[in-house]
Amino acid sequence: MPGPKHLDPSSSPRALLGAELRHARENAGLSQEALGAPLFVSGSFIGQLEAGTRRIQHKMAVQLDELLGTNGFFERNCEAAGKSRYPDHFAEAAEAEALASAIREYAPLLIPGMLQTPGYARAVCRAYDPTAVDDVIEERVEARMARATLLDDPTTPLFWAILDEAVIRRVVGGPAVMAEALRHIAQMIRRHRIIIQVVPFQQGAHAAMGGAIKLMYFDDAPPMVYLQGPGTGLLDDEPVTVRRHELAYDFLGASALSPKDSLALIESVAEDYAHGDQSP
Repeated sequence: MPGPKHLDPSSSPRALLGAELRHARENAGLSQEALGAPLFVSGSFIGQLEAGTRRIQHKMAVQLDELLGTNGFFERNCEAAGKSRYPDHFAEAAEAEALASAIREYAPLLIPGMLQTPGYARAVCRAYDPTAVDDVIEERVEARMARATLLDDPTTPLFWAILDEAVIRRVVGGPAVMAEALRHIAQMIRRHRIIIQVVPFQQGAHAAMGGAIKLMYFDDAPPMVYLQGPGTGLLDDEPVTVRRHELAYDFLGASALSPKDSLALIESVAEDYAHGDQSP
């Protein structure tokens, strides 16, 4: 099994916990598999805790302290490490996303968060919570824009998204906001920073009609899939589950327009919005 990713312990409480877990485990003379066995998790799961791709939850922190004789260290510190600017159901996925070397995402209804513009994100956040005060909405927009900075690196992570045509046809925030949002995506495609495909309406039924899929790959940990619904989310590294959704994603890519044709469609729809023509 590949060794855990060496994070800078000063970079975040979660990185500190991961480094301390690795240190305590090695001092105890345990392999990742040996520590995982009494916790009923795999060795790769322990590796993900050490690498920071998963957070240590309170119940497991208590168990780790008992197994490793760390005198309550993990229990005392897991709360600070678990703090996040993101909703509870997405926080762990956002942390994993920041460490991924490659992300493959299917978006059935919304532009993926990492590709959204502030105007688009603001409209989405307001629609989700119509009675929230403006400061709360702006905090959520800021958090979403922070995720987008992951693509400031010219090559990592590799980002490949497949969008249902509904994503570019649904008028979120008005025509001007949509024109800006789609032009932003087109610019990133033309800079060769992202790969985008669109599944056209005329394709009919396809392999991922059940909902959004986010597959994340890491240099030193097994891949994960994140499945999201309204106010809920599941991050799963079970190999069978990951492979099933990888297959669905592959079928979906085969059903979608080519990247070249997808770019042409996105730019055409952006121009329609810019000129006030919103017809599909």
